[in-house]
Amino acid sequence: MFLPQKRHHALSLGGLIQAINLGRRSPGIQLANTQSTCVYSLREIIMKSHFFAYISKIRWLQRWGLKRNTVTENVMEHSWEVSVIAHALALIRNCYFEGTLDVNAIVVAALYHDCSEVLTGDMPSPIKYHSPEITKAYKLIEKKAEHELINLLPEKLKVQYKPFMLEEELPIEHKVIIKAADTISAYLKCKMEVAAGNQEFSIAEKDIEAKLKAINLPEVQYFLDTFTSSYELTLDELFK
Repeated sequence: MFLPQKRHHALSLGGLIQAINLGRRSPGIQLANTQSTCVYSLREIIMKSHFFAYISKIRWLQRWGLKRNTVTENVMEHSWEVSVIAHALALIRNCYFEGTLDVNAIVVAALYHDCSEVLTGDMPSPIKYHSPEITKAYKLIEKKAEHELINLLPEKLKVQYKPFMLEEELPIEHKVIIKAADTISAYLKCKMEVAAGNQEFSIAEKDIEAKLKAINLPEVQYFLDTFTSSYELTLDELFK
């Protein structure tokens, strides 16, 4: 007996509607994106996932919780800034210091680097690093939170997100660049607060500046020398 093969449809709005209608009669039908190697079932297409709704809540997580802030900063804002700085550091390494970094992979990982805080909250550094025992325990919680978020994704997307969202899977060089960008972001925040007359951040500024020097990466020094002084200017001064 001749058995017809399952038909595939390009993933377009019309094709999706057609597939949904056909899928009601033939649940096994598959859709194929002609611009991708991913093939997925109709059941996976219409599956509900809370992943993006969940991580969007990082906008409500305020950083620097133990300090009085002149300007508050949430984790979503911080994640964007870290991504932008990590992008610059990776490009500087490749352009000026003979690097071969995967710039795009670093930027994506930086974008998601604090998403686990939607489950753990933003732990202030003085608490997180108060003792080796607390640091170790918090790292285990962070790791668990990362896996919990990954598990919210549809099955075939999990493997695509793991290299960027699970710290254990990040290449060492990528971790170093993202950590440096994270530290620069914190340094800029402290400088802004101190410039606004908030001495609450004065010691933190000096401590973080020392950490940046200890990183000893040429791309970090290049970024600091080239870009950071402009952060002290007013909008009117930037346009002169």
